[in-house]
Amino acid sequence: MTTTSRWTRVRRALRDGVARLTGTTSGPAPARATLPDHRGTVRLQYAPALDGDGDPGEIVWAWVPFEDDPSQGKDRPVLVIGRDADDLLGLMLTSKDHSRDAAAEARRGRVWMDIGAGAWDSRRRPSEVRLDRVLRLRPSAVRREGAIVDRALFDEVATELRRTQGW
Repeated sequence: MTTTSRWTRVRRALRDGVARLTGTTSGPAPARATLPDHRGTVRLQYAPALDGDGDPGEIVWAWVPFEDDPSQGKDRPVLVIGRDADDLLGLMLTSKDHSRDAAAEARRGRVWMDIGAGAWDSRRRPSEVRLDRVLRLRPSAVRREGAIVDRALFDEVATELRRTQGW
């Protein structure tokens, strides 16, 4: 048996077990559509609404492709900052502390901002948001809503994003 098929079976069994325990049905995983990153100015919006859809001002979980190999990626939290037609625009989060490797990140052109801990992380770890890369996501790629970001924090991120992007 290959490792891939073993992990596929394990994931399916876990998903089905959780569905039985919670009384929910398990459906197909969201599409892992790989879209190119957004280029250009973003009309930043703050319009959260915990309605099951990803809205600007919310942190959602979605598949984010790796920059160096878009055929691979990771399910991670994303702060939705606006829309472009039907697509969501967002900034990825990480719980990794990039202040320890700030010089290396700067050489790669990566800019991170601390945003603290929140309900988007089940372990309430402090998070950072990446300001130099604006993601484009299909709404169908959003796996779940994680939290609404406080308006003051959203405005701080927006200010730093504008400064970083030169908008």
